[in-house]
This record gives sequence, C-alpha cells and structure tokens, in this order.
Amino acid sequence: MANPILNEKKATEVAAAPQAGWGAPDPATRATPIDDGPVSPWKSAHATMTLGGTVTATGVLLVLLLGASTFGWLNTDTNETGSWNLPAMAIVGVLVGFVCAIVVAFKPGLAKILGPIYAIAEGVFLGAISAAYNSYQSGIVVQAVGATLGVFVVMLVLYSTRIIKVTNKFRRAIIFATIGLGVFYLVSMVFSLFGHTPSFISDASGLGIAFSIFAAGLASMNLLLDFDLIERGTKEGWPKQMEWFCAFGLLITLVWLYLELLRLLSKLQRN
Repeated sequence: MANPILNEKKATEVAAAPQAGWGAPDPATRATPIDDGPVSPWKSAHATMTLGGTVTATGVLLVLLLGASTFGWLNTDTNETGSWNLPAMAIVGVLVGFVCAIVVAFKPGLAKILGPIYAIAEGVFLGAISAAYNSYQSGIVVQAVGATLGVFVVMLVLYSTRIIKVTNKFRRAIIFATIGLGVFYLVSMVFSLFGHTPSFISDASGLGIAFSIFAAGLASMNLLLDFDLIERGTKEGWPKQMEWFCAFGLLITLVWLYLELLRLLSKLQRN
C-alpha cells in the first residue's frame, strides 16, 4: 500500500534541508563571514530534481519489478485445477519490501539503493500471486495489467488537464483515507491469525465488490498525489536524490493499484 508519509512529510523535509556541497565546512566551526555584498543564489542543474530524471528512475524500478515478477511467476507451482503453492521467497519478498518502504520513509536518501531492492523483492511476490490468480482464473492477470495501465493514463490526463486539482484539502482527505484503509488491512491481518478475517475483503458479494472498488479508487487517487509531488519537486528544484524518492513512492502506488484491481476483477468474475 502507498505510504502517505513517504510521499509528503519526508519529501518536504528533505527538500527544505540545506544542501551543502562536498567538502563544505561545518557551520559551527566557521569564522565570521566576510561581507562582499549581496550574492546571487546559484544552483547546479545537475544537482536538482528533473522530470526526466524521475521518469528514468521510475523506468528502472519498473524494469526490475517486471523481471522479478517473471521469476516469481515461473517459480510458483500451479496446475489446471487452480491449486497453487506460494513459494517461501514470495513471503520473504513481501517482508523485504515492507522493510524497505519503512526505512525510506525515515531515510529518503536511501531510496536510490532500497528502491531497486524493493522492486525486486516485491516483484517476486507479485509474480507468484499473479500466477496463483491466473491458475484459477485464466487471463485475469492480463486484464489487471491492462486496467492498471489504463487507470494510470486516465489519472495522468485528469491531473495534467487540471480536471482534478490537488489542493491541500484534497491531499489531506486522500492521505487520511489511505491511512485508515491501511490500519483496517493491518487489523484484519492480525484477526486472520485467529481465523476472523472480514469475509467481504475476499468474497464476491455486493459488499465485497464495493469494498474493492473503494480500495482501487483510493489507490488511483494516490496517483494524483504522486504526480503532484513530482511536479512540485521539479518546479522547486528539490535535491537530485528526490528523483528516486518520488519514483519509489510512485512504484508503491502502482503495486497497490495492481493488487486491488486484480482482487476486484477476480470478484467480478466469481460473482
């Protein structure tokens, strides 16, 4: 699931932090500065975040994700009856991906290192779970991938044309709703350990379908927050490292959206 703290709070903190160059003296040890009059601000184009750099970082993460997904798919045992065995490495992938997201939330500068690790780890899980779904409902993975791409394009157009504007009120509403859904999923996971998982999360009832539509819709709204974050970063000249940070956040949202659409399509086919 997308992490609203990863997308907003830490991004602004890092962007607002002073970026001293290599070999810059410690401010605490500096002598009284010499006043040579007003100095014009200078900022290297290579040291700031750009749209092209963010797109490149996102592309690298997606390639790693797809490669790892292929590996996870091929190493998941399935048969024509729809039964499957989720490999242990897929579970490990989820755990590694979760740890990477938590660490990057507090250490954004590590996104360039942990982003690829997350993409590979989460990719193995996505490949395995996709193979499992496809063994039971053939062709559903292609539909989910197509739906994810379609939603991405639609949300990008809606954002670019300002049909939907990301205001502070809109941003807060989506963040709070995402946190609420995340807490619900976490509590449900704990209850599942005792055999009390809410049935509508996975069943194909009207309530279950409505819940998946809400979750998928919320994931798509998070794409707007990601687009807004990237646009603000490029306009305000955020540090170069923020390219990987924003790409990491966008990848998390896409993974979440795909999983929600996969679950929704599965329910619709079973209804």
